[in-house]
Amino acid sequence: MLSEVQELLRGLRRYSRGQRGAVIAIAAALFLESAFGVFVPVAFGRLIDEVIPQRDTGGLTVLLVILGVGAVIVAAGGVFRDYLYARVQSGVLRDMRVGMFAHLQRLSLDYFARTHPGDILTRFSGDVATLDNALMAAPPWVLLPLFDVALATAVLFWLDWRLALVAMLIWPAAFVGPRVFGTRAMQASDARKRDEADALSAVHENVAAQPTVRVFLLANNALRSFAGRVEQLAGSSLRLTFLSAMVERSAGIGVSVLRVVVLGVGALMAFRGTITLGVLAGFQAVFLSLSASLSWIAMYLPTVVQAGGSMRRVQELLDAAPDPVGEADGPPHLRMHNDLEFRDVTFEYTSGRAALSALTLRIPCGISAAIVGPSGSGKSTLLSLMLRLHDPTSGSVCVDGRDLRAGSLASWREQIGVVSQDSFLFSASVRENIRVGRAGATDADVEAAARAAEIHEFIISMPNGYETMVGEGGMRLSGGQRQRLAIARALVRDPGILVLDEATSALDTTTESAVNATLRRMTASRTVISVTHRLSAAAECDRIFVIDRGRLAEEGSHAELVARRGVYASLWEKQRGFLAAGEGSRVLVTPEGLRRVPLLSRLDEGTLTELATLFVPEHSPASRVLVYQGDAAEKFYIVVRGRLEVVRANPEGSETRVAVLEDGDHFGEIGLLLDVPRNATCRTLTECTCLVLDRQQFREIIARVPELRNELVRAMEARQPGTTAPIAAAVIR
Repeated sequence: MLSEVQELLRGLRRYSRGQRGAVIAIAAALFLESAFGVFVPVAFGRLIDEVIPQRDTGGLTVLLVILGVGAVIVAAGGVFRDYLYARVQSGVLRDMRVGMFAHLQRLSLDYFARTHPGDILTRFSGDVATLDNALMAAPPWVLLPLFDVALATAVLFWLDWRLALVAMLIWPAAFVGPRVFGTRAMQASDARKRDEADALSAVHENVAAQPTVRVFLLANNALRSFAGRVEQLAGSSLRLTFLSAMVERSAGIGVSVLRVVVLGVGALMAFRGTITLGVLAGFQAVFLSLSASLSWIAMYLPTVVQAGGSMRRVQELLDAAPDPVGEADGPPHLRMHNDLEFRDVTFEYTSGRAALSALTLRIPCGISAAIVGPSGSGKSTLLSLMLRLHDPTSGSVCVDGRDLRAGSLASWREQIGVVSQDSFLFSASVRENIRVGRAGATDADVEAAARAAEIHEFIISMPNGYETMVGEGGMRLSGGQRQRLAIARALVRDPGILVLDEATSALDTTTESAVNATLRRMTASRTVISVTHRLSAAAECDRIFVIDRGRLAEEGSHAELVARRGVYASLWEKQRGFLAAGEGSRVLVTPEGLRRVPLLSRLDEGTLTELATLFVPEHSPASRVLVYQGDAAEKFYIVVRGRLEVVRANPEGSETRVAVLEDGDHFGEIGLLLDVPRNATCRTLTECTCLVLDRQQFREIIARVPELRNELVRAMEARQPGTTAPIAAAVIR
């Protein structure tokens, strides 16, 4: 328990350094009030022993005047003290919150990846609220009683040192019990805060996932899960409440017993004539004040225990190591005019597992460049190094020949505009969301950026125009409108480098086409770096860099890379074979596209043409499960656009990601011929469009030529001999 008190005092001292004058004035007012409180019983004892027996009218008058003037001074000082204390308390909490939030901005992205939002939020809400309650109750419950205890102890020894020695047994009587129960109460407090964070995290996650909860009828499951967490929270709250009560109760029992002992010893001394009745009355009054003050302090101890734990959790956040990238600084980077270069760059998220290995590439200023490659190849890592969200493990990223680490981080990021797949919009007005790109942008600058992003007309058509609130995460806008706002936000900073991170992959085909046209018109005079898995967009760039397994596999123009017939050509072939119809609102697969599916490659042109007409487009939002592990394999899917994950359930109930599927990939091929269950679950990561073929329709076509079906089965067996184990080895059937 002592450690919690020390932790609390250290934290409070740290945040009250700028208010030492007010703290000294508060201490003086508390001393004055305590001194007056001790003087009253001493004056009472003098009345009994001297003033009343001697009929001393003058002495009585002096005492009453002193007491009256003292009462007025103490009351005025108390009001002044209350104001000063309220100012100090609010200042301490203000500085604490600002300090926590400022430190939060300096932490690495890894910290946020390994720390649940609920845990961070409880430090700002529950922990700071606990400290607020502790500070609010401190003057009457602990500060004034501490002064009372100090002065009362001195007066007791002044009145009679022998009886005072007996009275000093109150210290062990008051604090042995709280010390025993205090440690357990502290542990219970920590457990309760963890359980509270878990419950808060569940609420946070449920609110964010409401569309998914509604679509998949997960409300009852969510309620059961939340009820379980709340039940655990109730248990930890019960333990904390009981142990906190025992901290207080154990002190009260000892104090009550000692009061009887002191009264008995004092009465015996008075009976024997070793002390006067006035001394006994005054001593007993002061001792009762002392014991009452210790009782107040003991009752406050549970609050101290909880506040000490909260202060420790606040300090844990403040002690989290800041992002070394954000801490570094240097002379400003000038606007790029030559090139951006990766020089023999290796980067490891965890030691021994390189996401990028000895990667070297150069992006000249003023061109449009695309970074492409298979899923997991290192594209996103390359982008994070470019934006200095991380620094290379070895090698360097240079702008105009100068290492990014040698210059100011802010000056580098100021010349970059970013449009990502999930561009976050704040719960603020349209104007404020665009102005995020440049804090000093005028209204004219904001509107010019909106015009360039081709969203100005839509904005002014809304009831409140640029002052319209977009809702949390931009929920009041469509996907295309959110992306255009993100584009305007990037343009308002007039960036020399525009980074497009899968900027249109979450949009439907029609909206994607319109946004891409806007991007082409507005990026002619800038360096544009596009990270994408959609090669139709990359094909229009001046230069394409192909990343594979963390290395630069190829670079060149679209035509050069297709002719080279390497990694890029393979990816390009996979994504070909689809035709847009209805101004992009519908997608059709061509016979050539079907021929790239191994199972279908043996079908003749006429059969492929007929099959192509049977595929039905299926649009799915992010986080939707398309097929469940164990379901009957009744459909074959071709991914036209979007990203999906394939996961398998583990015996203990967790999931393992097997693969990530992107444009041109397919699954369910084996199920077209064999009656087998799905061996994995497939879930969308982004909004997806798939072409779906029903197994029955496929079988009706090949049933016309029995020898064809037998040939297909033999071909499948040749690729994966056997029937059970080989099929289970497929990514997803």
